[in-house]
Amino acid sequence: MATPTPHRPPPLTDPKLLELLVCPLTKTTLEYDAEKQELISRAAKLAYPIRDGFPIMLAEEARIIE
Repeated sequence: MATPTPHRPPPLTDPKLLELLVCPLTKTTLEYDAEKQELISRAAKLAYPIRDGFPIMLAEEARIIE
């Protein structure tokens, strides 16, 4: 019997959507990290998570990065 694989949302790869999304704190562009499913704000040094295919653009939900 095969082990079911967990449902993984489709990657957020639409370049037009990425152009529209900006960091809510700095209003700068974001980088998409497909492996970690995060949007990275280098200016704010934050990584916003993507859950179930939806970016969570709240500073209190973001992870601090170096």
